[in-house]
Amino acid sequence: MNHATGPRAADVETRYRAEFALGEHSVRHLRRILRLYLKDSGLLEVADAAELALSELLANIIRHVPGRRCGICFLLLPGAVRVEVFDACPRLPVAAAQEALAEGGRGLLLVEAVTDRWGTTPDPGGPGKTVWFECEVSPGSRPAPRP
Repeated sequence: MNHATGPRAADVETRYRAEFALGEHSVRHLRRILRLYLKDSGLLEVADAAELALSELLANIIRHVPGRRCGICFLLLPGAVRVEVFDACPRLPVAAAQEALAEGGRGLLLVEAVTDRWGTTPDPGGPGKTVWFECEVSPGSRPAPRP
């Protein structure tokens, strides 16, 4: 059985990076890793939004990237987290205008709705891209800076 365990709070790094070929249960496992990372970093307040946005970006990898290969990076910023998903597919994501009853095409609209910022960056050294988002905690609940 696969399961994720979190690092001890003192062991949390300001950056987590990994590469994957996404499979049937990958999104669930990566959501859990992100939640543990945010919890141990004092950013649990943004976990629901960050998990939803991550799920949408990974769903795009599963649907549109040949081989489903990608990398992820979680970056701790002062009072925020930045999540990056990168792949070798040259096509940039586009928010699709869909009919009200359509079953798909709303992923990037959800990312925009639940995050503070998001965007895409073409890979300057190759055909790929990075799609990223940032979620900030509210000013009154920001964790104390780490030494």
